[in-house]
Amino acid sequence: MEYRDKGLTVNPIYNAASFCFIPAPEERSMKIIPPSFEILDDLDQQSLAIRIEACGRICYKSEDKITESSAEPFIRKIIKHGHNSVAEMAVVTIRVAVENEAAITALLATVPRYLRIDRLDALTLLITGSVRGFREICLFHPEVPMVQAISAYLAARHPLFYFDLTPADGWKDRPGINVEKVPLAEVEQLAPELLARHRHMAVKFVVNRAITHEIVRHRPCSYLQESQRYCRYSESKFDNQVTFIKPLFFEEGGPEFLLWEEAMRETERLYLKLLSTSTPQAARTVLPNSCKTELIAFANLVEWRHIFKLRTSAAAEPSMRSDDPAFRTIP
Repeated sequence: MEYRDKGLTVNPIYNAASFCFIPAPEERSMKIIPPSFEILDDLDQQSLAIRIEACGRICYKSEDKITESSAEPFIRKIIKHGHNSVAEMAVVTIRVAVENEAAITALLATVPRYLRIDRLDALTLLITGSVRGFREICLFHPEVPMVQAISAYLAARHPLFYFDLTPADGWKDRPGINVEKVPLAEVEQLAPELLARHRHMAVKFVVNRAITHEIVRHRPCSYLQESQRYCRYSESKFDNQVTFIKPLFFEEGGPEFLLWEEAMRETERLYLKLLSTSTPQAARTVLPNSCKTELIAFANLVEWRHIFKLRTSAAAEPSMRSDDPAFRTIP
């Protein structure tokens, strides 16, 4: 069989697993792109469900499956399968007022994970947490009065995230504990110290995997990354090829760059050959650090400030420092 396009004839590789014909690697141009980033502030205006789906689908590069009704089944599926990191990609800020210190003491005794807690006054707390954070404190500490009140409030507003946690006898009000949501516009008017702790920002990086190895060392942050285990780069949505990030270290066209390019071309050839008999998670074992990957990093402004300080210094990895200078202007 032959593959014909615009008068060219090449011998194809047939990939039985993906049911597609792929032009032989030696007849194709290798895809090399520069690194980039995108601040995902548009998602701040979307619902929690839409935001979580948009971020979650980066792992499988299945953004083409997003529809007006796809968010709910997607979220139900990730919760059912315990893919909890996806539920870290959206946060809620609430204000909780209580009548006595005992309620606050009981909450703090749980040592809440994924929650930022500040006192606005003696009996009022400002709490920001991810969907995962609020779900897990409900799951592990359902007996705590403030947890009960927070869970009942959030379940009423966002039932999708509590469909599997609803008590058999329903949610109960907790007298003496008042919970209210703090909208993003109000969060952005907080005093600088509180703003830095409670305002979160997501950034999507398109970089090589060596850079993501450095980024994911930062804590506390949440991350979702394109998965080489599930992505089959022989498919048409990947242009039937592996994409590599242009290296900073070598001058394009120079002897070192040409040697790197030769290595990447051979890597791609071997990867595509392995895919004809193996799964993506097996074939990926030959892929190098230069492979393009997409990573969403989600953190509050305190952590972003730390990332900038550490990763843009003279001692930082040059490829990290070489990203668009505009990235450093994030407040």
